[in-house]
Amino acid sequence: MKKLLAGTVFAALVGGIASAADMPVAPPAYRPPDPVVAHFTWTGCYGGANAGALLVRNNTSMGAPPYAGSPALGASLGGHDASGWLAGLQLGCNYQLGNWVLGAQGGFDWADAEGSHPDPFFASTTDRSRTRQLMEMTWRVGYAWNGFLAYFKAGGAWERIDYAMATSTPALNAFSARETGGWTVGIGGEYAITEWLSAFAEYRYLDFGTCTNSFVNGLGTFIANVNIRDTKNIVKAGFNLRIGR
Repeated sequence: MKKLLAGTVFAALVGGIASAADMPVAPPAYRPPDPVVAHFTWTGCYGGANAGALLVRNNTSMGAPPYAGSPALGASLGGHDASGWLAGLQLGCNYQLGNWVLGAQGGFDWADAEGSHPDPFFASTTDRSRTRQLMEMTWRVGYAWNGFLAYFKAGGAWERIDYAMATSTPALNAFSARETGGWTVGIGGEYAITEWLSAFAEYRYLDFGTCTNSFVNGLGTFIANVNIRDTKNIVKAGFNLRIGR
């Protein structure tokens, strides 16, 4: 009996194993691949537009040569502040190395900032200035936290500014226009809204040094040579559109 019972149990075990082996095996559950984490890069070129405000400071003094009855060479003729708006376009390229970003940028802005002060030497005369255009060619160095870039920039700057010595008699008004170069430094931040669109805001200081301007009135009469020192502060914001990598 024991042998018969043992044989029966053994046969049942073997049959169960064979039956289990014949059963179809369910495929493993599908597991999607791990997502690829995209890392934003600032490498590439861009173009964009900007708008903002500027503050101008002009300080004037008597230039050479002095003439009979004129103030001494270098005597102050006063100064004034001027404020206004600017708007323009920029174009540049960046290259990213790790978290550091190197770039170059050129820009052009239309502007309108006008100011004046009474002339302390020429009676009933008002000295005026009006900034009309600004240009730049700068290098910038920045540090990126993925889609945010903080940067420092420096380079050359150029401007178109008109000066006038205005009187109550239009024919006696004297004018001088200047297109001159200087330098600029500034800081800013830029944020990538998408892979192809970013927004920025920046502050810049511009220094155009001291230049001598010759004033001649509407009758062709020479009035004076005036030394004018011109500096500017600019705050602006804008958008950049990626145009290549």
